[in-house]
Amino acid sequence: MYKHILVPMALDHGISPETLDVAKKLLAEGGKITALHIYEMPSGSVGVYLDEDVVRASFEAARTKMQEKLADHPEVAPVIKKGHPARSIVDYAASTDIDCIVIGSHKPGLRDYLLGSTAARVMRFAACSVHVRR
Repeated sequence: MYKHILVPMALDHGISPETLDVAKKLLAEGGKITALHIYEMPSGSVGVYLDEDVVRASFEAARTKMQEKLADHPEVAPVIKKGHPARSIVDYAASTDIDCIVIGSHKPGLRDYLLGSTAARVMRFAACSVHVRR
């Protein structure tokens, strides 16, 4: 059983009930679950054309959307960070007291075998236990 479980989530999907159920089953009594969304900053030439206020407003809109998606799950603490999804998930887990990451994954296709999905990268680089729910 784990004391602190991290469940990464994408805002376009919300938190998967099945993935959250797995996290709850793996959670030790008195443990906690944190949902993490990684906000990807506009990169390359796109970032040059965006006003700083627009980027800030977009980040705040993502924060609000995350709170809405987790409204039915008061036992889950929401966290939103800026960065690259896989790297930021691994870094967040390493810098906090996370002892398990429960992450959802889709059925891999050829592109995932060549490039690697976020779940595959998290599995490869995380220092803690990782459970992938397919």
